[in-house]
Amino acid sequence: MSLRVEFRDIARSFGPVQVLHGVSFTLEPGRVYGLLGENGAGKSTLMKILAGYLEPTSGEIVVDGQPRHFRNSRDAEAAGIVLIHQEFNLAEDLTIAQNIFLGHEKTRGWVLDDTAMRAATVDVLRQVGLQASPDTRLRQLIVAEKQLVEIAKALARKARLLIMDEPTATLTPGETQRLFALMAQLKADGVTLVYISHKLDEVERVTDEVIVMRDGQFVTRQPTSQLTRHDMANLMVGRELSDLFPPKRPAPDAPPVLQVRGFSVPGWADDVSFEARPGEILGFAGLVGAGRTEMFEGLLGLRRSSAGEVRVAGKPVHLRSPRDAADEGITYLSEDRKGKGLLVNFGLRENLTLMNLREYARPWLAPAREEEALAGAVQDFGIRTGDLRQRASALSGGNQQKLALAKVLQPRPRVVVLDEPTRGVDVGAKRDIYFLVQKLAAGGQAVIVISSELVELIGLCHRVAVMRSGRLTATLQDAHLTEEELIAHATGNR
Repeated sequence: MSLRVEFRDIARSFGPVQVLHGVSFTLEPGRVYGLLGENGAGKSTLMKILAGYLEPTSGEIVVDGQPRHFRNSRDAEAAGIVLIHQEFNLAEDLTIAQNIFLGHEKTRGWVLDDTAMRAATVDVLRQVGLQASPDTRLRQLIVAEKQLVEIAKALARKARLLIMDEPTATLTPGETQRLFALMAQLKADGVTLVYISHKLDEVERVTDEVIVMRDGQFVTRQPTSQLTRHDMANLMVGRELSDLFPPKRPAPDAPPVLQVRGFSVPGWADDVSFEARPGEILGFAGLVGAGRTEMFEGLLGLRRSSAGEVRVAGKPVHLRSPRDAADEGITYLSEDRKGKGLLVNFGLRENLTLMNLREYARPWLAPAREEEALAGAVQDFGIRTGDLRQRASALSGGNQQKLALAKVLQPRPRVVVLDEPTRGVDVGAKRDIYFLVQKLAAGGQAVIVISSELVELIGLCHRVAVMRSGRLTATLQDAHLTEEELIAHATGNR
């Protein structure tokens, strides 16, 4: 049932850029491995090579003592190796059942066996805890539900070695617990698991060993029980990591720059009221489905039929589109950086200049000045790239997030709404983003952070508003911010 996989001197280049440098280590059968490293360390590239999505430039993969060359993911899946992608690999217009069996359809003679595929889909959806019909179209699901479909799809492939790339990034605590129970069952059945995550508490909890990569190279492999989370973070970044969160500044006492009264989004938010002050970091907590994202999408004109009173600097405004919001000084970073935050098939230059960044890249700048201005933006936001023409899709997750931030933070807005700003980024990039958020607030901007990570909200925010079932149930001051309090209000136990 299990597989033993050995990487022998695996190297991989993308054009002139080498991202893997002679990586060698072994995955033993029936173990759970935490694969750690900063964004850009080469973790996902190495796993895509193992799963047949990429070919190594040099080196070889040995499976159960035999060198193997996977021409594509179908070859790898035939060998029992399945990858659950960090970024969804799903067809939005197909049903759940069609997605799960896409390329692996069950047939009865020459005819598709829809009955068998639907029955099998019901079984794997039950295992991952998704209560949805197999006939539901993917576009009707929220992000967390799509993640569960990705996991269900892997289960349907009968994996012997299962690679999970940030599988809990969008899941609720309850869904995460169900996934951990499923992982324990798979391990008991002899499946080898590779768990890639920046949530070190999860790595500490569910893995047997930790493998660390840095700058495209293998660094170390150690039993998880012998490492603290602090040790893991230091190994990832290659230095002693200082405090993750910047010191909190005193809560501002200025008139609110944004006032929202009785705001509703049909089916998602009902009678929500709040305000944000210049220099304040205001958090929004709640379980998946609480309506936080949908409420702000309605507020910024992305959802029709939204209603309520909105004032910016005391002036009533009616925001019919994100452009209206931007004209009033409100900007929004989507939780879906690839789907809504970036032009992934364009380069860094296009992603920055198409937003008309006044401070960095005016269209009328001479080419040499524009090049200098764009390089300044890349440096200021810590985006690791050797070429402004590099496609956004080729950047690591953390660098994509920094690029998305650079897009929305210029020209300088009065209110910045950041939806899951650190989803899928490493601990070093998280720290960079936290200090950037603090810098924005120190500069007099109101920053609203929507996050599923309670520690993040507690470490950053002056106040946290909690939503449950579309309603704002409480707003907690800094002195009362604890995980227990936030969870109690989010679940209705307060």
